[in-house]
Amino acid sequence: MLRDREQNTAVGKLVEEHTRLVRETHAGTADLTAVHAAKLARALGHAAGSALYRHTADASVRADWPTAGLRDPRAVLRELFPQLPLLGKAELSAHGEEAFTRPLAEFLHYYESSGTTGNPVAAPKAVDDLVINTINIGELWAQFLQPRDVALILINAPFAPAAYQFEKVLEYVGVMSFRPWVDNITGDYGRVLRLIESLNANVFVGPPSRLLEMIQFAHRSGLPAPRFDRLLLMAEQTGPSFVRHLERLTGGTAYVCSYGSSETGTTAVTCRERNLHLQTQSYLLELHDDTGTRPVDGSADRGELVVTTLDLPARPLLRYRTGDRVEITGEACACGVRTPVLRTLGREQDVVALSGNGVRQNDLEAALWSTELPGHTVFNYMLVVRDRGVVLLVTTDGTPDETWNAMVAERLTPLFPGLAVSVRPVETLPPLASLGQYLGWKLSRVLDLNDERNWARLPEPINAVVAESLRQLGTGSDTPEGTR
Repeated sequence: MLRDREQNTAVGKLVEEHTRLVRETHAGTADLTAVHAAKLARALGHAAGSALYRHTADASVRADWPTAGLRDPRAVLRELFPQLPLLGKAELSAHGEEAFTRPLAEFLHYYESSGTTGNPVAAPKAVDDLVINTINIGELWAQFLQPRDVALILINAPFAPAAYQFEKVLEYVGVMSFRPWVDNITGDYGRVLRLIESLNANVFVGPPSRLLEMIQFAHRSGLPAPRFDRLLLMAEQTGPSFVRHLERLTGGTAYVCSYGSSETGTTAVTCRERNLHLQTQSYLLELHDDTGTRPVDGSADRGELVVTTLDLPARPLLRYRTGDRVEITGEACACGVRTPVLRTLGREQDVVALSGNGVRQNDLEAALWSTELPGHTVFNYMLVVRDRGVVLLVTTDGTPDETWNAMVAERLTPLFPGLAVSVRPVETLPPLASLGQYLGWKLSRVLDLNDERNWARLPEPINAVVAESLRQLGTGSDTPEGTR
């Protein structure tokens, strides 16, 4: 609802036109080549007013952008687009505030990216941006959400747009939601658990790390673990073993609900079949690897995703390298939506290199959660590395003994050849472990204590547990003073 009648009318027209385009795209009847061509011509016209591209594209390349809307759109797509340079994360991080084509006062909300892979990038939301992203997500979520649902949005990220965006999507599909805040220091989920019960919340929306921390809090407090019908997970790499683990703990069906970033908006959205569908009506999408850059055409392929935004006139991004490795399955989805299905493969920085051996999150979690561990359930974990030792800190539903610790360590040992592996149950993990939605896996779940500064990230008594574990492994002789 907008007070300005002219703007309200324009937004109503945008809603009608974009909803029709989304539904035609899902049905496979939209002429996406024509859509892409026309939208790209407009996007280049907007980008001509962005100071960002003065740093990244030669003047000769930018010369045709102001008049792109006057040319044959298909010629723009065929001839101008391949000339555009790729935009790297470092370049956007350095000049992100110069990407705007409108004064800041014309945006509705100010947000920033997490800064996981560089300096935070300004990512404010304008009316048209918010409307289009809401429809893109809502038209797919409507396949499995119903007005009688009640959704908990648990996203502790005030500078990221996801929590507000998802609130708007749930409004769009007619689902009541509530969005509480949990203090990162106390980690007290008492009020949240009370609201889940009193409101009969049956849908969780948020990052897996936050859900795990809430379940662990319930166990420590002697409260029943919350149960959900559906889990809408976001912001973290969530592999098959991790998903099954969360489903076992909550009784719900887990969806990786969306994929995108603060900078680009939502480039893929889940359907009822739990497949991520690319939002081809709003983006030109490519894959990049050592062989070059090629368009996503729906056939099976993989590489780094490159995104050109077609519906962000206030902050257009041209051929933006996301740094995310993805796979296009090339398979038709049983939900009936005809857009390509994407699977995320993580980022290169999510690989932990130890003595030349690369360990991925999915490998570690498969060892922990592909089948239920006998005796105790592992809620969550953090990997601590020191010299030739690896300590896995775990929170569990009981008090495991040394036999259980050794059994779990034996499962993990093949992942770390040549390194001594130890498993240590702890009452709580360092606060860092619940910040996966901000930091990504490697920066939140892995603590490299070969960097002496990282010892400060381990509060007591965990600091002492880690130091003692490393000494028992024969790797802790040079732990910093104060950790012994």
